[in-house]
Amino acid sequence: MPFNIVRNDITKIKVDAIVNATNTDLKMGGGVSGAIFKVAGSKDLQEFCDKLAPIKTGQAVITPGFNLPAKFIIHAAGPVYGNWTEAESEQHLRNAYFNALKLAVDNNLETIAFPLISSGIFGFPKEAAIKVATSTINDFLLESEIDVTLVVYDSESFVIGDKLHGAIDSYIDDHYIESQGYDRRNLEIVSNLQEEFARVIAPIAKRSREELDAYPMEMPLPLEDIIGSLDEPFSDMLLRLIDKKGLLDVTVYKQANLSRKLFSKIRSSKGYMPSKRTAIALAIALKLSLPETEAFLKRAGFALSHAVKFDVIIEYFIVNEKYDIFEINEVLFKYDQPLLGG
Repeated sequence: MPFNIVRNDITKIKVDAIVNATNTDLKMGGGVSGAIFKVAGSKDLQEFCDKLAPIKTGQAVITPGFNLPAKFIIHAAGPVYGNWTEAESEQHLRNAYFNALKLAVDNNLETIAFPLISSGIFGFPKEAAIKVATSTINDFLLESEIDVTLVVYDSESFVIGDKLHGAIDSYIDDHYIESQGYDRRNLEIVSNLQEEFARVIAPIAKRSREELDAYPMEMPLPLEDIIGSLDEPFSDMLLRLIDKKGLLDVTVYKQANLSRKLFSKIRSSKGYMPSKRTAIALAIALKLSLPETEAFLKRAGFALSHAVKFDVIIEYFIVNEKYDIFEINEVLFKYDQPLLGG
């Protein structure tokens, strides 16, 4: 995926490079840094680091991964919070992410995994650290092709703003069926039926107009422009909407957090039927309204349901015209839901 958030041990991630949040002397630290050194081989890694030290706050250097699954370690020096003004700390942290990403691209690496830099013993407030991390990675990915993973210990260590958290909790309370006393088993059945519906509808979508007349579908008339012809392949419908909104392919797949490879597959495969999460990601990238999104998903064989918490969260963002997929994924991660994109 272009940008993913996972709960995992960064020393076990199989990527081209993992990032070590380091001090400017490149000395083995505690916590995640200590774990990276121990797994890589403390003696060999420290000897290599000593040749590169010292570096400045915000800078990054690269070393071999030694015994790690990752081929390389990129050591990025984040700021110690309190040693700088708030604005300076934020800029140094942004530089640490940017320079690590640039170093990866300059070395022709395709995948990289970050911890949440400076959010541990360096004291950077977690909510602000997450905001800097996601915005910097997002900005970088608009210009570059590299898969980025942000690795955190658990969803509790991933903080979203109180205002947003409260608004989403309120929306879930008002709209999520389970919070109104429905049996969880019934909710799982509804979710499974959605996937089964997609499996059944795919062959129907390829039938002729005459055949489709035997399968009446209630479509809202104001959305005729969005839906187009019922026998229009999904990829054709998507490309038509991109043209209608005056967008570039690269803008859409990056705003949908999709890889160029996957988007090329969607574009070139006439019979391509997306997963529900891919379809939603594309709807977000196209900034479709809720009725437009529902029609878009229906054409792909899916629907948003108040019986599924993931769907309710997605609905909240669309209703409130919040189309930043990285912000959406932060919230989905916090609520232990699957992320969009990839």
